[in-house]
Amino acid sequence: MGATQTVEPSDVLVVGAGFAGMYAIWKLRQSGLRVRGIEAGADVGGTWYWNRYPGARCDITSMEYSFGFSEALQQEWEWTEVMAPQPEILAYANHVADRFGLREHIDFDTRVTAAHFDEDKRQWAVSTDRGTTYTARYCIMATGCLSVPNTPEIPGQEAFAGEVYHTGNWPLEGVDFSGKSVGIIGTGSSGVQAIPVIARAAKHLTVFQRTPNYNMPANNAPLPAEYRERIKQNYAAVRAAQRLAQIGVSEFSRGLGGLGSYPEPTESILETTPEAREQALATYGFEAIRRYHDLAESPEANELACEMFREQVRRVIDDPETAAGLMPRGYPFGCKRPVIDIGYYETFNRDNVTLVDLRRGGIERITDSGVQTAQGSFDFDVLVYATGFDAMTGALLRMDIRGRGGRTLASHWAHGPKTYLGLQMSGFPNLFTVTGPGSPSVLSNMLVSIEQHVDWISDCILTLDQQGASTIEPTEEAEDDWVRHVFEIADGTMLTAESCNSWYLGANIPGKPRVFMPYVAGVGAYRQQCEAIVAAGYRGFVIS
Repeated sequence: MGATQTVEPSDVLVVGAGFAGMYAIWKLRQSGLRVRGIEAGADVGGTWYWNRYPGARCDITSMEYSFGFSEALQQEWEWTEVMAPQPEILAYANHVADRFGLREHIDFDTRVTAAHFDEDKRQWAVSTDRGTTYTARYCIMATGCLSVPNTPEIPGQEAFAGEVYHTGNWPLEGVDFSGKSVGIIGTGSSGVQAIPVIARAAKHLTVFQRTPNYNMPANNAPLPAEYRERIKQNYAAVRAAQRLAQIGVSEFSRGLGGLGSYPEPTESILETTPEAREQALATYGFEAIRRYHDLAESPEANELACEMFREQVRRVIDDPETAAGLMPRGYPFGCKRPVIDIGYYETFNRDNVTLVDLRRGGIERITDSGVQTAQGSFDFDVLVYATGFDAMTGALLRMDIRGRGGRTLASHWAHGPKTYLGLQMSGFPNLFTVTGPGSPSVLSNMLVSIEQHVDWISDCILTLDQQGASTIEPTEEAEDDWVRHVFEIADGTMLTAESCNSWYLGANIPGKPRVFMPYVAGVGAYRQQCEAIVAAGYRGFVIS
């Protein structure tokens, strides 16, 4: 690396060029601000640029998992499937970048290593792995919630002689599994999506599963032209409904797959008979448990639903031992976001697929030819890690971020992430996070949450300029009150149950503090909170 090169100052630096970064660059430039984007990848797309693994797709209906800021964009883009696959979402991201001329404002192949606040100059200095330093009054971290792949430390990892891949950092050119034996570790979202596709191509696939999930069928299909036109004609109403909906998905998607399509939770499972539950299973299959509204707060109701789910696994899987291995036990339905699958369970009826249920004996080490477990040794040519992400905080904590007095973000978050609204941290003036911990974030339609956050940040910056102010940051009291509020909203639900070890709590990362990160009251309730705080003169913030 050569000498440090200082880039021309900007008003706003945007770190990340996924959907959040792209919209932030467009929105803030519309306000007349000088904006520069910095992106570690070679192109736009963020999560959808890196996650190219087989079977990757969104679990929100495609026409709602899209930007609403441009009517022309809404009308011209043609989605082809109910839930879009990764290549189509990445093509959409590229179309957005082309249409709005965003790439000329982004420095690609550039990873931020540090961001320090200069109290005298009241600006941020951002350093990169290319030896460049950027300065700006405001810094927006659009670094994504699922952008840092998690590879667990397993003894002997370097010994494996075959090919090794991670679903969160898949090769651009793809992987040919033809004629190869493959081992895959992990059955979270990426594993559940990849396993059926890999199984169809590989000679043999061995699946190492630590914790089986409660999966729901995607019900994906080609997008009917009449539905596509109906949405386009009613996009204003769709977007208005999204902004107030619990997870940012409107009723327009009901019946077309994805999170908006499951049966309305209108019944109490505690008031049903075994015969009624049997009829629900026969009619709806895995989706039957979505009919009941009392699963979130009643452990008894939840366990009844879990047993219904396990019964459906028994009916789908041919081999009883494999079926038992695929049955979730010991934690409630709803503690994790259900994974949307296409033919996942049916894949385990294939002759070339073997399930290794690690609850019966875990992984001991990686060998030169495969994986050694307490149950025996398994050999293969290719090893795939589908082990998820250091979610929500991972990307930020990998940077050396320092606020007032040189205080590091790592020390500020030593006991878990603390933010006000998921937008700012006390002691870090003019540093904003998009869909950060403490906001609906990963429990919502991310495009809806991204637009709301970026709009809020843009309005905030313009307000400061109009007032002649130089900095904004939350008070410690406001931050602590918000963290407490986020926990209280989730407390008592299955999301925070003692038996629940989800990545929402950071439980997939050894040593990470157990703190529930998303705001579960919903997109609409959160938006109302943000608007009320602004209406009260940015209550809880210090503007100087």
